Amino acid sequence: MNIAQAVVLGVVEGLTEFLPVSSTGHLLIAEHLLGLPMKTKQQKDSLIGFTAVIQTGAILAAVLFFLREIVTVIGDFFGGLTSPDRRQTAGFRYALAVGIGCIPIIIVGFVGKDAIKTIDEHLVAVAIGLIVFSAVFVVAERLATQSRGREDLGPLDGLLIGLAQCIALVPGVSRSGATISGGLLRGVDRVTATRFSFLLGIPALLGAGALGLKDATNNTTGTTATAVATVVSFVVGYASIAWLLRLVASHRITTFVPYRVLVGFAVLVAVAVS
Repeated sequence: MNIAQAVVLGVVEGLTEFLPVSSTGHLLIAEHLLGLPMKTKQQKDSLIGFTAVIQTGAILAAVLFFLREIVTVIGDFFGGLTSPDRRQTAGFRYALAVGIGCIPIIIVGFVGKDAIKTIDEHLVAVAIGLIVFSAVFVVAERLATQSRGREDLGPLDGLLIGLAQCIALVPGVSRSGATISGGLLRGVDRVTATRFSFLLGIPALLGAGALGLKDATNNTTGTTATAVATVVSFVVGYASIAWLLRLVASHRITTFVPYRVLVGFAVLVAVAVS
């Protein structure tokens, strides 16, 4: 992988990580378009590891963007552990929801990591995920009451939205799309669901990046290319967070459905004629 390819993939990751369009799916598509080798097991593992590592750039952007909120959540959690009165607060319930919501994807990702690697190799899986899961966006928006805010979230919400995040291990589904949809189906307003989605993604994607570091820095991708792509994804990711929060304040996530379906069918056609 050369530096130009690394920059392109960093931009793709930064733009798509927080949008409900599947960053993993878009990276896989981009890697094929760039002609990156994926014939041997080492090459495939390297690109999967590369994807996991450069996602940490975008996630670190989320950490910086939401640093004050993260500190508040951590403070509310540990404060509740030591004070019975603070355990009755909305802040502690929200912190508990975040903590519980992070657990399912860590367990499923660890147990099913080999199967996930196999799925991640196939463009058809990406296309199907993009098309099929778009229907969930439509259902979630139609059933959404948006009657609940941050102060109303609790452990059960965290568990259910965390389970929804596990579906995003299938490329093309979209982690943010799955968690925001899960929040909407729980009656949570769109902005709160989006912010909660960001917080849930931080531990899981940082962990995946750490695990993928060894594969990503072998001879196929290289340390320099991986570092460049990670920095680019951080910069672009930070900008995309602010844009997405403004967007979801006034637009439904179904705004992205036509794009998802178009890309999905385009990939199916490309695979069929190749």
